[in-house]
Amino acid sequence: MKKIYLLSMCLLLLIVSSCNFSENIYIEANGTGKMSFEFDGSQLMQMGGDTMGESGEKALDSTIVFKDFLEAKKDSIATLPKEEQERLKTLERFTMHMLMDPATQKMVIDVNTDFDSVDELQDMFKVLNKANELKETNEAQQTSPLAKMGTTEASEVDYTYNGKVFKRIVTIVDPELLESTKDSLADAEMILAASTYTLNYHFPKKIKSVSLENAMFSADHKSFSAELSFKDFLTNPESLNVEVILED
Repeated sequence: MKKIYLLSMCLLLLIVSSCNFSENIYIEANGTGKMSFEFDGSQLMQMGGDTMGESGEKALDSTIVFKDFLEAKKDSIATLPKEEQERLKTLERFTMHMLMDPATQKMVIDVNTDFDSVDELQDMFKVLNKANELKETNEAQQTSPLAKMGTTEASEVDYTYNGKVFKRIVTIVDPELLESTKDSLADAEMILAASTYTLNYHFPKKIKSVSLENAMFSADHKSFSAELSFKDFLTNPESLNVEVILED
């Protein structure tokens, strides 16, 4: 219980601390690949200073394979409405790893999935919320503050790739809800301005162009990284629209 409590307190501090997220996509030549979504809260742990390392709390290192979890809970899930069953079924491809070590002041949450086609990719914050809906996930339930802070039902994210052009497309589906989100976050503007959302995309061919002006390319020009404002992620999600054109 102690480590659950400590993790909960640290995650709740995200509301009053800067945060850093990264969205990582690796695409192979045949169109398959892997996507991972990572939150690194090590700086947050460091805010506790040496007292966290001296607290006697043991490191939390937990991995949840949702396919196995859903299979183990299939009887109770079968009692849910069909729509809810379908929502949870989309988690089957995902694995979540959580590491929090007070001694080393390291805290990382990583959600990852393999995909057969880029079209299968989802908004990873919404994946976290779906995971949070599951009962009896032990420490995973404590991700609630993280999931709730990041996601908004005001927008949807789609990904496309045809071998030459990759797109990350954000669509505003509820403008009123987006405006309400902006108003609710007004008091946290300085905190959000210090937080970042980084895109790390890797392709099987050299990149010809990227629509983001601040994109930084790898030496082989097959990858790029772009650090964006987490405030924009929440209040202006269309600013994270991306188009990548690859060389022939």
